[in-house]
Amino acid sequence: MWLWLALAPASPQPPSPAPGPPVRNWNAEAQVAPELPELSGLAASRRHPGVLWALNDSGNDPRLFALSEKGELLANHRVENAVNTDWEDLALDGDTLYVSDLGNNDSDREDLSVYVLPEPEPGGHADVRAEKIPVVYPEQKNAPEFDCEAIFVSDHKLYVLTKERVMFLGRRLPGTATRLYRLDTRFPDRPNRLTLIERRTGLGGWVTAADMSPDGTTLAVLCHLPVPSIWLFTRPGKGDKLLTGSARRLILSNAGQCEALTWADDHTLVAGNEEGQLCRIKLSEFGPAGTGR
Repeated sequence: MWLWLALAPASPQPPSPAPGPPVRNWNAEAQVAPELPELSGLAASRRHPGVLWALNDSGNDPRLFALSEKGELLANHRVENAVNTDWEDLALDGDTLYVSDLGNNDSDREDLSVYVLPEPEPGGHADVRAEKIPVVYPEQKNAPEFDCEAIFVSDHKLYVLTKERVMFLGRRLPGTATRLYRLDTRFPDRPNRLTLIERRTGLGGWVTAADMSPDGTTLAVLCHLPVPSIWLFTRPGKGDKLLTGSARRLILSNAGQCEALTWADDHTLVAGNEEGQLCRIKLSEFGPAGTGR
């Protein structure tokens, strides 16, 4: 008997659970100027290092604000030929700035649009004129998922990430999935139909902001309720299924209503919440690939 026990193979050990994503407290390093009571979008200027472009949420004046990294107001530009129905995010492509008027909380809008304008100078307060680009989803039928708080640019193309909701007992609750679309045309006189690229589930919260790294290798996606976090997706070698590459995630605690995200450089993110707090986050704070769930 003892000989049999000695020769018997050892029982296999259960595999160790995969490590979970790290958790990081939201440490506010700056407070934005009072002219931004509902901070909803950020974009770091590449022409003017250290300058952040920002905007307010729905119902406010159609204005762009240039901020220092400390949140100080540098410029305040009114955008002509534009209405802030539900501005949610902005993105830069060289010296071209995109403003997203794609917010659709009640899923009843028929006037979704993106405004395109030259990046203003960060000094002064001159008005800047925008071109309005009407936008429609290819399958939109007054469904709650056709809301958007996140846009970004990759390879000179504008991309849209939806903010999904789920229906439960007659209520719309935060969902944890998103659809990725691409804007392929920019007709000002007729609707521009978005191209669906892919859908990603299991993000832990609804998407409120996104930005591609300056070197074009990493997509950062900010999620709010029910679990605030930032995802990093490594860009695939080919194609634009940008949500299918290796992923890393950082959970944010005490983040408030986190709404804005941009890359300060290839190694540093700046996140903002609607309470006007700015938080700098280093890529070294994220776990290794595969620590998303």
